[in-house]
Amino acid sequence: MVNPDIEIETLAEFDQVVARGSLSGYRIQSVNLLERTFALLAADTSAAVFLGCAMEPDAAVKVRADGALVFPPVPDLPFNPYRGLLYTPEELFTGLPGGYEITPDAEAYAWFQETKSDGDVFSSMLRSVHDDAISDALDEHLAGVRVVGVMGGHAMARGGTDYRGAAELGRALTRSGLMVATGGGPGAMEAANLGAYLAPAPDEALAEALELLAKAPSFAPSVSDWARAAFAVRERFPAGGDSVGIPTWFYGHEPPNAFAGHIAKYFANATREDGLLARSNAGVVFVPGAAGTVQEIFDNGTPNYYESRGEPAPMILVGRTHWTEHLPAWPLLQALARGRAMESRIALVDSVDEVPDVLASMS
Repeated sequence: MVNPDIEIETLAEFDQVVARGSLSGYRIQSVNLLERTFALLAADTSAAVFLGCAMEPDAAVKVRADGALVFPPVPDLPFNPYRGLLYTPEELFTGLPGGYEITPDAEAYAWFQETKSDGDVFSSMLRSVHDDAISDALDEHLAGVRVVGVMGGHAMARGGTDYRGAAELGRALTRSGLMVATGGGPGAMEAANLGAYLAPAPDEALAEALELLAKAPSFAPSVSDWARAAFAVRERFPAGGDSVGIPTWFYGHEPPNAFAGHIAKYFANATREDGLLARSNAGVVFVPGAAGTVQEIFDNGTPNYYESRGEPAPMILVGRTHWTEHLPAWPLLQALARGRAMESRIALVDSVDEVPDVLASMS
């Protein structure tokens, strides 16, 4: 296992290490080194690995002669496959005033649509390298953090009772000291990230935010209007709390929401879904959703059933009528859990207000 202390992901980290005299054995990840030629020529770079680092030709020749591996930047890509850090909403939505279609998020989706079925091993390799880099960045960001997943449908409209409830849930969980993680998209996912974002603000901030968001209740028909409303809330309340969104370009018609402080966006949806649930070490809360949320319930229930990730993590389903009548996932989950360690770690509640206490009792 590579020691994360040998990873260099910013220019400031690079300068600190070079000042100590050697880059030998380090992994330098997506750092622009065009203005660090003298440092590269002077430093020992043996056994170093440079991933997507721009550098002058003479510097590249020298570090290769030292025995370093150099993976140069890939031109004409709308994303960086070697990135060392998670995305931010500002990064993914750059250019939004001119329309969502010109943002890096939309351009990456368009590239994915063009290449996902072209059979080109280079394209599939770039997607895999990118997703692995995102997983590495996500693990570093969440190291030592208690994470609670909040799952729910993308169709939940802003301004409704369910949306407000999911936002109140995200706020309560964040205020209790947990890191909220969602699928990073619209609907219930956005609501939970919104609640986490507003956790440092006074309680009345949520009502004001919901009023601003209600001007664009859904990402259809206009993602641009939907996203601009979110950034209007961020501008009104600039000092937001942190949370994580883990969306995917596989569902490119669902844009990422702007309230997650850090975004781990993937090309491979299976990697994204498993990674989201596996990192929810403090439990997972399922608010009403449809097929995707049902899938997540049993994607999470399976390792809890077999205890393949260790002790079963709490699972709380919110909405008794929804999960027993509309989509009766609860009776099946109960049947699976009966007589196993996970039996005491599952719960069905009527409202989000009950979740923090039930979660605490399971922990």
